[in-house]
Amino acid sequence: QVQLLESGGGSVQAGGSLRLTCVASEFAYRRYYMAWFRQAPGKEREGVAIAGTNMYSTAYADSVKGRFTISQDNAENELYLQMNNLKQDDTAMYYCAGGVQHSLRPEDFVVWGQGTQVTVYS
Repeated sequence: QVQLLESGGGSVQAGGSLRLTCVASEFAYRRYYMAWFRQAPGKEREGVAIAGTNMYSTAYADSVKGRFTISQDNAENELYLQMNNLKQDDTAMYYCAGGVQHSLRPEDFVVWGQGTQVTVYS
């Protein structure tokens, strides 16, 4: 069974930090490239960060470079997103996803979690 479950969202003041966690089924974690996406109201879904593999390096959207860090715990099938120096523009629903390409294009991703809301206020 393919399953992704996100947690860790919340409301935080600008400049603050949050850490998101995605617990994946072993099937999904071993089969797919794992990444984080986000979607703000009225905007398209965008790739935030994708985990590195033996063949590919970790990659980030330009808007989060230097502030967000993606990491994994392979023993627990978990994916994390550490978000520091949060800005109001980071407000969105954040999704964990598994893809068939190592990219940040939503169309390359075939399994999605339900999402966790991140709200950054001034």
